[in-house]
Amino acid sequence: MMTKAATINARIERDLKTKAEAILKKVGLSRAEAIRMFYTQVCLNKGLPFEVKLPNAETLAAIEELESGKGTRYTSMEDVWSDLDGA
Repeated sequence: MMTKAATINARIERDLKTKAEAILKKVGLSRAEAIRMFYTQVCLNKGLPFEVKLPNAETLAAIEELESGKGTRYTSMEDVWSDLDGA
């Protein structure tokens, strides 16, 4: 077993940390275990273990529409499906 001698320090938003740690607690992982898992996956994948890409023009337009207060907002998935069924 390798000795754990390296340290990682990172500054992140308090709300992000709180939300993430609540999820990690539910699945039984500590911060250190989650970071170790992420680094292991980076090594196994020889890159990030998920796709990272810039949004295309259509996605950017949709984001802009929502941020400007336009677009349709739903309170539940039932409302979404109901709206789609009526389309």
